[in-house]
Amino acid sequence: MNRIIPTGKKIYFASDFHLGAPSPAESLKRERIIIDWLENIRHDAEVIFLVGDLFDFWHEYKYVVPKGSVRFLGKLAELSDSGIEIIIFLGNRDMWMSDYFETELKIQTIRKPRVFTFNQKTFYVGHGDGLGADDMGYKILKVIFEGKLPRFLFGRIMHPNLGMKLGLLWTKNSWKKKRKPEQFKGEEKEHLVQYSKRIEAQNHHDFYVFGHRHTVVEMDISSNAKYFNLGDWIWHYSYAVFDGEKMQLHNYQPKE
Repeated sequence: MNRIIPTGKKIYFASDFHLGAPSPAESLKRERIIIDWLENIRHDAEVIFLVGDLFDFWHEYKYVVPKGSVRFLGKLAELSDSGIEIIIFLGNRDMWMSDYFETELKIQTIRKPRVFTFNQKTFYVGHGDGLGADDMGYKILKVIFEGKLPRFLFGRIMHPNLGMKLGLLWTKNSWKKKRKPEQFKGEEKEHLVQYSKRIEAQNHHDFYVFGHRHTVVEMDISSNAKYFNLGDWIWHYSYAVFDGEKMQLHNYQPKE
């Protein structure tokens, strides 16, 4: 289906907010910046794609919402209620989202890459984890953890206090290794670039849009197809905008 964007409206893409990391104080500061950005774009946003790892850890208990990020959730609810369509892709840090966003906030959540068409331009969108030919160890773990049984057992056995504590402890340890922004490894070594090229060789898409790598990248992968990595909101405050004709990367300038 080819969706036509109304004149003056835009499609926004952002990813890797990692709310909750690396500390509550730093997360709150970043959360306020994200909310400021969302408020800033609401006047012309037709669709907002949030492309994974919005939270550093998320497990959705049946009757319990994880503590924190309440301002962010409230802003999403406000935008959704105002008629702005929001689509969330699940990342490797928040793959355990269930139905809370869809039932409570009326926000669609998607697990695997999907193709969208706007103004006769095709967008291949996904978070980016587990794609490509490398990291077989992670792919095996992803299949296991995305299964219904591990999620069921974690939700039934782990009290929310313990479950969230363990999850946040695991993510905190992972952040100790990340003291500076990720670097682009070069076209041949970037698995998402190579993955996009393989998909493009099979079926053309105008834009390939991913998060996950925490690098801000725009590059041609063929004569008429571009690859975008959205960066993150830890170091870059970066996002992409499609105005109906062209797609561009931007950096948001937080207020002092």
